[in-house]
Amino acid sequence: MFWGLASGAVTTDYEFEHILRDIQTLNEWAMEGKLESTAISVHAFAYVADKYALLRHGGSFGDLYGPMVVAKPGLSHDDLKETVIAVPGKLTSAFLELNLYFDEKFGTKPHFEVVPFDEIIPAVQEDRFKAGLIIHEGQLTYKEEGMELLADLGVWWKAKTGLPLPLGVNVVRKDLGPDAVVEISRCMRESIDAGLQNRDKALEYALQFARGMDTATSDKFVGMYVNDRTRDMGDEGVRAIRLLLAEGARIGMVPAVEVEVVD
Repeated sequence: MFWGLASGAVTTDYEFEHILRDIQTLNEWAMEGKLESTAISVHAFAYVADKYALLRHGGSFGDLYGPMVVAKPGLSHDDLKETVIAVPGKLTSAFLELNLYFDEKFGTKPHFEVVPFDEIIPAVQEDRFKAGLIIHEGQLTYKEEGMELLADLGVWWKAKTGLPLPLGVNVVRKDLGPDAVVEISRCMRESIDAGLQNRDKALEYALQFARGMDTATSDKFVGMYVNDRTRDMGDEGVRAIRLLLAEGARIGMVPAVEVEVVD
């Protein structure tokens, strides 16, 4: 998504600096308003809607796929209600969705401990945890790592609501002023378009951040989360975000918030 800006395919008077951090760190920074524009979890947006404008583009949704609860063979689905689950951060959308899943399936909250997202599968392999909530490329590689799937939250959400599962969104800080918000939005939207239209070049650029993934796995992963819905989440995406946050408010996980989407 950033290739268009990094390559100069998008022209602007603004200078963009690409800052790479895990999503939990970006969520925490958003609470402080640290970055002018950032990717954050939909979960975290509930806490920063006063500071940041939510953009229609740049969103990540899972359609019949999403965060997964995995474990080594031998743990049953019902065992989860008594199992400490390694999770990638309390502000991630995955964690909110896990709590909604537990509320429906078990009528309780999950036992959990926060672990960096890329250490979750190794932690389960080493028996430090019996189960893990995985995001990112682990959704494609967990079988090769000796894990079994106990719950796919994207499949569950689709069956429950008929909607894609909201995960991440792009936001811009409101205090920059309406002109800046519009210009930054344009730049980011055109960068996404450029990346999708020049997929090979954009993928080559992205591979330097691929954490050891091969090209084929990276290409598949990119296709899951950078696609036509990333260009514009559409009314369906907006409904999904509003419903997810309303459900989160219902179980006391997030404050009730009006979701206003700008372009």
